[in-house]
Amino acid sequence: MMAEDENGGEVETLIGGFVPGQKDSTETPMMRSKEVQKAPLPKRFYKDVSIDEDGGSFRILLDGRPIRSPAKNVVTAPRLALAEALRAEWDAQETEINPAQMPLTRLFNSTIDGVEDAREAMLDEIASYLSHDLLCYPATHPARLVERQKAHWLPVLDWAEGELGGRFVQASGILAVEQSPLMGVTLRGLWQSLDRFELGAAHVLMTLTGSALLPFAFWRGFLDEEAMWQAAMVDEDWNIEMWGEDEEAVLRRAFRRKDFDAAVLVIKSHRD
Repeated sequence: MMAEDENGGEVETLIGGFVPGQKDSTETPMMRSKEVQKAPLPKRFYKDVSIDEDGGSFRILLDGRPIRSPAKNVVTAPRLALAEALRAEWDAQETEINPAQMPLTRLFNSTIDGVEDAREAMLDEIASYLSHDLLCYPATHPARLVERQKAHWLPVLDWAEGELGGRFVQASGILAVEQSPLMGVTLRGLWQSLDRFELGAAHVLMTLTGSALLPFAFWRGFLDEEAMWQAAMVDEDWNIEMWGEDEEAVLRRAFRRKDFDAAVLVIKSHRD
């Protein structure tokens, strides 16, 4: 993200640049974390962080100057709650500005700079994701994992069939399965009207959970965020129980959860 320093020049804070739907070296949360850690962190150059309402949107000001995205767009939030969360992220930076601690700022950068241009491609990706959805690829063993997956996944599949007007096919092995394209068309139509912030958040949740159905169920109110997270983490939690976890895995999961919570906040703010 860009902002002006006290001399009127722009200061790059190394936050953002990831475009939804575009694969690059920052494709995954941990890769993005490692990417931003390669360069020295910029020093905090501002004293005051405030919010300014502008035509129904909210700008974040650093010493009275608006922050900008990597593409130099002025960053605005569509809801006051989101602006307050952005302000809190910037105000929490102490001597340095650390992008890894600013998940909502990173999400806003991606959204403001990338979503509108990538909207149709993102919607197509969401629709096609149903054939690769985590919930359609359950384990065949061990029995306890199979039952755990059923408990978290089958209620969502049953509910989504009613919402999307079709039946889901679950794979019985490693071979890919194709779902009815009509369900993808229906899902695409339901999300077509999302504003860029909701669409960007939904896409992030899809990427983090490996499922289009879990964020859809959350967006519709069928799942709350904890149920969505638990359903997405069934396999990972099982592996932790069986084999334990290492330090890198703990950090990776914590980073993903921060991105997850930022996307959840965006979608919840649109309900108010």
